[in-house]
Amino acid sequence: MKRALVCLSAVLLLGAAVAPAQTFVRLGTDEGDILLVLKPEVAPRHVANFLALGEAGMYQGTYFHRVIPGFMIQGGDPTGTGLGNPGYVIEDEFSPEVIHDRPGILSMANRSQPNTGGSQFFITLNPTPHLDGVHTVFGVCSDDAVALADDISLVPRGDGDKPEEPETIKRVDFEWRAPAS
Repeated sequence: MKRALVCLSAVLLLGAAVAPAQTFVRLGTDEGDILLVLKPEVAPRHVANFLALGEAGMYQGTYFHRVIPGFMIQGGDPTGTGLGNPGYVIEDEFSPEVIHDRPGILSMANRSQPNTGGSQFFITLNPTPHLDGVHTVFGVCSDDAVALADDISLVPRGDGDKPEEPETIKRVDFEWRAPAS
């Protein structure tokens, strides 16, 4: 965890000024890969946090612990209980440029209070405008990833929308691409 905090601090100090034009994260699962396109230009702290936690191995071996068909899938909890966090919180970053207007929006989960996000994230399965100004949007998913997320949401669930057999994040891969000319 100390390494994650050091990485996060370094990335936050550098900020979005050195962020590449396109930052991709691939979450590998048994069912396939979820390709995320991060948006450092609108949520630099959230992107830096997500990258630092991914680099530190925080997400590897975690699973989508909350799934609601037609709404979202949620992961990133190191405890798998829905209560876990990295040991700190980050301040919300809202932008009218990125809202919950379609399926495949990547957002930071929180504790139902402002500025309480940390490591948990969710992927929307439909437009969810009621989440605008409540959860920071920091990326989007590829169309294939939305279909996979939808499939993950359809598994049998128990109490608290916890899947009976949750989908595990096996690996986290990063890719940076130069801007298209």
